[in-house]
Amino acid sequence: MKPHNTILLVAVVMLSKVAMAQNNEPGSTAFSYDQTRLAKAKPWTSQEFQNDPNEFQFAIIGDRTGGANAQGTFKIAVDQLNLLQPEFVINVGDSIEGYSDDKAELNAEWDDVDRMVEKLKMPLFRTPGNHDIANETAQEIWRKRHGATYYHFVYKNVLFLVLDSEDPPRAAPEGIKEKLELYNKLQTENPAKAQEMLAEFMSDEAVVAALGKPVEFNDAQLFFIKKTLEQHAGVRWTFLFLHEPAWENPSASFRTIQELLKARNHTFFAGHLHYYDYDNFDGREHITMGPAGASFHHEGPGNVDHVAWVTMTEAGPEIANIALKGIFDRKGLDPELFGAYDRKGADSNDSKKEDK
Repeated sequence: MKPHNTILLVAVVMLSKVAMAQNNEPGSTAFSYDQTRLAKAKPWTSQEFQNDPNEFQFAIIGDRTGGANAQGTFKIAVDQLNLLQPEFVINVGDSIEGYSDDKAELNAEWDDVDRMVEKLKMPLFRTPGNHDIANETAQEIWRKRHGATYYHFVYKNVLFLVLDSEDPPRAAPEGIKEKLELYNKLQTENPAKAQEMLAEFMSDEAVVAALGKPVEFNDAQLFFIKKTLEQHAGVRWTFLFLHEPAWENPSASFRTIQELLKARNHTFFAGHLHYYDYDNFDGREHITMGPAGASFHHEGPGNVDHVAWVTMTEAGPEIANIALKGIFDRKGLDPELFGAYDRKGADSNDSKKEDK
């Protein structure tokens, strides 16, 4: 090699190194640093950044109603989801108290809910619950306002199936609407009496029998599920959302759904029981969400207002549960809302604070 060519090559290499060392301008690369000053040892670890464009995060939120608490916990959850900034949110049903045949009343309840969720900075995908579509009138309003009661969507090659576990709806417990109205009133006026009423309701034989009844899925919905799975056979994961955890006492129709899913990676999420629970059947996770404002129905560690934070990775979903009382903005915990951050369980006699 000629001497002047050698000099030119050395100059190019040196200029390249200087350019790399000074490549700290915003937008030049995703990550840059002073390579001259940190040529050897570096004050950070060697793991790769968690910025795979195929990965994404979404949040799941549980029941608001079935005795919506007086502290406004669901409203706080909406604010906290905006702090977390998931790409989208999915609920698992029971957004309104429902159990009414009065169209004006049902629409007014949905208007209240819509005013809350419209504050979300990302899409909310709805799952119908028993309180949402308890009868033909409620189903008619759901379809007019929200469309189908079961549907699917695909996001970054992941299939999301939202199912209708109230198809057909179950018979409502006798006097349920009046009991809900009284319970919600007592939460503010006499919390101890409200807890007594809830305990009595949950021990009622008809309620216990209804909770133990298998969840059925009609033929039309089963056909939809089968067809959707066939049309999206190549997705990398399938998430299924339904209100009632049908796996607790599986019907023949739910076993059909399980058989359709047998050969693919999938995860189930449900709500309804107002108590967090985790099941794993043959390596498939089945998660029952705790509430996000609904009354606590049982005793134990599953009594927690929370959201589930799901990160979809190449290897499958990573799932973290975040208690609402563990999320607060840069200003710190608001003492005026402490009761809603840290609700007590079904044995609490603590006074409740109304929404402000």
